[in-house]
Amino acid sequence: MLPPRFVRRLVLPPLLFAVAIAAIAASPLLLLIGAVASRGRHRFLRIAVISVHWLALECAVLTACLFLWVIGGSPETVRTRHYALCGWFLTRVYDAATRVLGLVVEIQEPLDMVPERPVIVLSRHGGPGDSFLIVHYLLNVYARRPRIVMKAALQLDPSVDVLLNRLPNAFVPGGPASRERIVEEIGRLATGIGPADALLIFPEGGNFTPRRRVRAIRRLRRQGRPHEAERARTMANVLPPHPTGSLAAIDAAPGADVAFIAHTGLDDIMTAGNVWRRIPLEQPLRARWWRVPREAIPEDDRERWLFDWWQTIDDWIAENRPQPTAT
Repeated sequence: MLPPRFVRRLVLPPLLFAVAIAAIAASPLLLLIGAVASRGRHRFLRIAVISVHWLALECAVLTACLFLWVIGGSPETVRTRHYALCGWFLTRVYDAATRVLGLVVEIQEPLDMVPERPVIVLSRHGGPGDSFLIVHYLLNVYARRPRIVMKAALQLDPSVDVLLNRLPNAFVPGGPASRERIVEEIGRLATGIGPADALLIFPEGGNFTPRRRVRAIRRLRRQGRPHEAERARTMANVLPPHPTGSLAAIDAAPGADVAFIAHTGLDDIMTAGNVWRRIPLEQPLRARWWRVPREAIPEDDRERWLFDWWQTIDDWIAENRPQPTAT
């Protein structure tokens, strides 16, 4: 169970600073061990560098949040400053991932968003870090201010807890029981969306795994939705989307376009062992963006329209999934 906010703020930030100071103090020894022990691919060395870098960035974000809290300002000024801080953090994380882990991102047909329109972004969810990368591109490449519905457990990360709770985001409990709450939060965030904003939704509800796919198909059959279950069975690379939240966002933001995101390259990194074997990344992360103007969104049978787009995403992943390489 997630501790109350005041407990998290009293305990977790000091703990983070203590761990970061210890890691920075031990970094010369860690780097030496990594250089000696990690032959060839230097896995231990890379993980040590990324870990220390991440801890230092988290401490910098918390320190900046304290400074921004002290100086205050109008609500719009405060929001702009915190979005700038979020963009700075994600840029540093992205740069470190490219240099240390060998991350390469290839985007087909970069999204051409209409500047004066808000956008609802519907993305597949597969592999670690895909949400960070999407938010990075929305914020730092496409100059959009993302709004996200996230699992409440992410607030155990102190910088996420402090920074993202000061922006128009929502943290909700996980599990099927929270489905109604998630839909309410999506509708709330979509209602106030502006021309410079982007509402990011992962309609699948979680990272793709073969086991989750089978469970999702069985759930659709238990719900008496055989047609959707059959469509989900034909899609081997994605989970069937939960349409309620996505359609609630579309209804709550009648002036917003919709963007769909497909990506592949991190799909098979699900465990610590997968991460260890794949470092450094030898194949690029490929992504494809589609923008659907508001005028092209159908008024009727939108659930089928959403499944059609998820079929398009599944087909694209099948055609662009990197070939496995020998270890």
